[in-house]
Amino acid sequence: MEPESIVVPPEPVPPPKPEVTVEPPEVRERREAQESLQLAQQLMARGDYDGALRESQKVLKQAKNQAPGDEALFNMGLVYVNPKNPKKDNRRAISFFNQVVKGYPDSPLTEQAKIWVGVLDGMEKLKQVDIEIEEKKRDRTR
Repeated sequence: MEPESIVVPPEPVPPPKPEVTVEPPEVRERREAQESLQLAQQLMARGDYDGALRESQKVLKQAKNQAPGDEALFNMGLVYVNPKNPKKDNRRAISFFNQVVKGYPDSPLTEQAKIWVGVLDGMEKLKQVDIEIEEKKRDRTR
């Protein structure tokens, strides 16, 4: 009779540890800025203009004078030029569009911002002419 051979099971191999990737701070900040920018655009589309401005401000802080800061400023201009916004303010819109032009001269949005500034400046001048005409009419009737 032969002795029975004893089979020793192999030791269990632990599962491989998941690879942890650490996101560099610059990459994380850029990703978070993009996420805030998308949220700002969604809020504006829903008519939440104050929320869109808050998120755009976050983007500006995260972007630190780099893209997507240009998009955040441009969106802020669009918030203030939007006719559905009860706080519509062409002068503030012009200010934001000018910040795109001056702060981000190489941005693909710079040319559009210049166009907006031109259109809005023209509208503001026409408003001023209308005011002056009305004042002269009032002066004549006195």
